Amino acid sequence: MDEGRLTVSKAWIVAGAAVAAGLSFVMLLVVGVYVVAGNLANGVGGGAKALAKGAVPAAYQTLVQKWGNLCPAINPALLAAQLYQESGFNPKAQSPAAAQGIAQFIPGTWATHGIDGDGDGDRDVWDPQDAIPSAASYDCELASYVKDVPGDATKNMLAAYNAGAYAVIKYGGVPPYSETRNYVKTITTLEESFAAPVGRVDPSEQAAGAIAYAQKKLGTLYLWGGDGTAEDGGRFDCSGLTKAAYDSVGVSLPRVANDQYNAGPHPARDELLPGDLVFFSDDLTNSRAIRHVGIYVGGGYMIDAPRTGAVIRFDPIDTPDYFGATRVTEDGAKALPTEV
Repeated sequence: MDEGRLTVSKAWIVAGAAVAAGLSFVMLLVVGVYVVAGNLANGVGGGAKALAKGAVPAAYQTLVQKWGNLCPAINPALLAAQLYQESGFNPKAQSPAAAQGIAQFIPGTWATHGIDGDGDGDRDVWDPQDAIPSAASYDCELASYVKDVPGDATKNMLAAYNAGAYAVIKYGGVPPYSETRNYVKTITTLEESFAAPVGRVDPSEQAAGAIAYAQKKLGTLYLWGGDGTAEDGGRFDCSGLTKAAYDSVGVSLPRVANDQYNAGPHPARDELLPGDLVFFSDDLTNSRAIRHVGIYVGGGYMIDAPRTGAVIRFDPIDTPDYFGATRVTEDGAKALPTEV
């Protein structure tokens, strides 16, 4: 949604004027996405999960990496997913239910399970140096309660977090409560958006349709906060365009660019496919600082709504503020909290 995109080179402005050629280029890419989506499978590999680039704000990355390895039932990406789901990494967050801090402990649970993570002599729920270690410690404590229950240890731990250890023991695994099963699925899905991919990442089935939508908007004047509605005169800002493009194929993204980053796994620059969302930031260590997004179309270019006074157009992605990319998945989008 930011207006601060770098000005494109004069050579690309000339190239971008050839709209008809550009449309043909995009249509070839759209066809290519369908071919790739039909032929690739089994994308994300197993193994230990490292954090994706910038997925956790730099101020908390070392804490999450360290404490996310506290016990076998958790990992740094899972811990990051929980913190994002609870507070969006906001150490001052407070819910209407009195949950407090970056890990959203309620006072009673904090009194029992909060630890002095930084060894300064106090346990402060508002201090991430205490709250993040406490969240990991509490997860591992729950895992120890249900360690003899059959099934996946991590899913059983998450179920115990949501429904209590007794329910997990009683049902011999994740209990048949819709809220609990949804919670387990949400966190394990979000985990993939905080993990550095191991192996190939599957292409999005909806990518081609999202590109087709965006290319129809080429030449549309930018509008800050624009969602493409009649009230907006059919105009968009950057994240309004990407949201509308994926809405058109049945995938509902958050409105803000830095939340859209968490809608799926993160392919490397040399693994990009058409339809991936590409992101830009002045702080390359913190996904929460992302300020611009576009839809990758191949060949090092994206379709984006750049800034006030410009139109939706093709722009190069290889600029100093390139942050990274997300391969949007339907489950990944559904797992995102409505407010972070």
